[in-house]
Amino acid sequence: MAIKPTQLVIFDCDGVLVDSEPIALEVLVEALAVKGIAIDADGAAERFLGRSIASMAEAVRQEFQVEIDQVFLTHMREALYARFRQELQPIAGVDRVVAALKEQGISWCVASSSQRERIELSLAATGLLDLFTPSIFSATMVEHGKPAPDLFLHAAAAMGADPSACMVIEDSPAGIVAAQAAGMRVCAFTGGSHTNHASYQAALAALKPDARFDAMEDLLHFVGGAGRLEDNSDA
Repeated sequence: MAIKPTQLVIFDCDGVLVDSEPIALEVLVEALAVKGIAIDADGAAERFLGRSIASMAEAVRQEFQVEIDQVFLTHMREALYARFRQELQPIAGVDRVVAALKEQGISWCVASSSQRERIELSLAATGLLDLFTPSIFSATMVEHGKPAPDLFLHAAAAMGADPSACMVIEDSPAGIVAAQAAGMRVCAFTGGSHTNHASYQAALAALKPDARFDAMEDLLHFVGGAGRLEDNSDA
């Protein structure tokens, strides 16, 4: 399909800039087990991948009739942050992609379902914080998190970009739905360690993102001005 020149690239954080999802899913599964909810990492990914804390808590309440209180969230957050500081790794090639976007005059930012402190911790732990400060947007800044389009529309407005000239880089079904609802092009990044979940692959295929790639530097094929968006979904 014909596309406008890209004005803004909006990166998700978890699973796109940092390889955090396997750690986060393990911590979530362990925390839910304490509440008597027995699900595996694949089940957790199917239900919660890419969603905000508020959305996750509501989903748990509806499906399992278990309330997620502040004590639960605090303990889970402390466990997660401790593991991030020790284990978290950046997605290879992010620094080179950002440098290339800057050279082409294309703006970039991060828009994540996580709280801002978690985004900043993740980026700092992986050496990426300086590349994205101050253009960091959290779901806490809007009324409705992903899969609603609010966060992406907020980021575009703050960055002075037309939604139709924005490209979103997402790894989660919830994020892809949000980008599509915002009227933005969306590329599915499948280079994170969590992308082997069967439910994830099925959900991704059903949503039909504009393109799909698993090496971060391949993103540069899709943002270099007007033309056609090549579908890389079988790569």
